[in-house]
Amino acid sequence: MRKRPSRALVPALAASALLLAAGCSADPGQSSAAARTPDASATATANSDQPLAVAAAPAAAATSTAVARPGTVGGKARKTSLKVKSYDSHTRRAVISTVSKGTSSPSPTGSPTPAGTATPGRTAVGDVIASAPAPGAPDGLLAKVTKVIGETADGTEVQTAPTTLDTLLGDDDAKGTVPVDPASFDVERLLPDVKVSWAKTGDIHSGPEGTKVPLGSLRVDVATKVATAEGAPASADASVSGFVQVKPEVDFSYGGDASTASTASNGSTASGPGAAYLGVSGDWTSQWALKGRAGATAKPVRLPFAKLHADPVLQVGPVPVVVNLDLTCYFEISGDGRVTVDVEQDLKGDFKAGGTFGTAAGWTPVNESHMDSSPVRTSVTTAGSVKAALGAQATVGLYGAVGVTADLAPYLRGEAAGTVTATTPVGSGTKSDVAASGSWALYGGLDLSGTLQIQLAIFGTPVIQHAIPLGTLHREWKLADGKM
Repeated sequence: MRKRPSRALVPALAASALLLAAGCSADPGQSSAAARTPDASATATANSDQPLAVAAAPAAAATSTAVARPGTVGGKARKTSLKVKSYDSHTRRAVISTVSKGTSSPSPTGSPTPAGTATPGRTAVGDVIASAPAPGAPDGLLAKVTKVIGETADGTEVQTAPTTLDTLLGDDDAKGTVPVDPASFDVERLLPDVKVSWAKTGDIHSGPEGTKVPLGSLRVDVATKVATAEGAPASADASVSGFVQVKPEVDFSYGGDASTASTASNGSTASGPGAAYLGVSGDWTSQWALKGRAGATAKPVRLPFAKLHADPVLQVGPVPVVVNLDLTCYFEISGDGRVTVDVEQDLKGDFKAGGTFGTAAGWTPVNESHMDSSPVRTSVTTAGSVKAALGAQATVGLYGAVGVTADLAPYLRGEAAGTVTATTPVGSGTKSDVAASGSWALYGGLDLSGTLQIQLAIFGTPVIQHAIPLGTLHREWKLADGKM
């Protein structure tokens, strides 16, 4: 597994390097023709009216690039042999080279000719570059060349500036949902007893022997003690155990519209896409138990136990688009009073969270989840209440810029006055097996919340002036109640 520096926990999800195209032309003010390398001319999809295919990039495209020349004849994004040899995020300088045919050694890309046109395979001012993860750009690179500095032993050094996806995809359309390879995740274990398992095609499995994981799924198991929360009315001697299993997918779409115009924050008018969407979805399974005296407080106490990161590359026509996906798995416990519990819950379902753009409404949230509970066993002792959740925060973005954060938290909530023990086959209509003195109630539920971030403007849409809440999707259902 590729090692990465640990990432800060981004509140609330979640999330997957776009384009270098070949041969570059002169500055638009000097020439309208773009010279291209022979391999760049092979991409017919970019020049047709058909939607661009969206799929997981093949292994051979792990370092692929594409280049576009906006505003020039034949300047649409194309595949290229150019490579980003290095990138400095502080100075925004990159070194770009190409691999000469018949040799594996990189060759300098050269510089524009005095006449103002670029010779095949050479980088020029105005080129828009998209690259899969590269040295110095682990999240991929999407940039525009603003200056050719000169030649180095590794290639041509250029100055770059940020740009947006519409400069590459133009008036093309693209839409697709791509599964994330579970083996591609880097895992940071935050607690000692955390085990990670996954399975993929080819009968390939990773994790503890005997762990069964569906194809394409990632499972994280945990078992740990729960420390007494600061300010809790009693000391705690409790434990949590269980697993989160998720089959993550990245949802991406782009609707080009050459006639679309939007008003920027400075009052100027700029073209951009007519539609866009970025989100994360997938199947969800969790099984967990909380046992012991939960000395918690009314304020939820969150206990993260694993962080996972992946950079899946989507192949959007000729363009490699890098999506950055982070997942943080956690337990969250809150209580009121001195409560002893013994609860278990199994949940299965799916979720979808993201942001969608339309010219009429701008950016709006997408927020969906469907969960089913399996039979639950619970015991709540003494007066008070407790709520326990086993959830995951997800963030999804492009080229290192977080666009969507989402937090999915299935939970179990119990209330009791007295002593209660109940076993309830949920949804079966069977009478609960209860041995208790007092009143009690047990609820299952889920919360899905999050935000859309300003970085979604990377599509070329108007800048989001402030974070837009996804809104909280809240569902709760009574599992059982009674008086004894």
